[in-house]
Amino acid sequence: MTKLVYFAWVRERIGQPEEDIALPASISTVADLLGFLKQRGDNYAHALEQERFIRVALDKMHAEHDMPIAGASEIALFPPMTGG
Repeated sequence: MTKLVYFAWVRERIGQPEEDIALPASISTVADLLGFLKQRGDNYAHALEQERFIRVALDKMHAEHDMPIAGASEIALFPPMTGG
């Protein structure tokens, strides 16, 4: 099982703060994961519709979309950060 954690408007659109899911063996990169999640329902599709803007952290370390997810026990998805 992999723990997925959602933040800010990603969490609001998906409708839950986190979940544990068993990922299919075919999901090997961050991009694969985002594509898989978008197929899980309208709420996921809406949250991830502009996936290039979604930021991801694997075990609390920022990851690019082409990075492998193998071995990650927690994957966090969040929108771009703004500061001030």
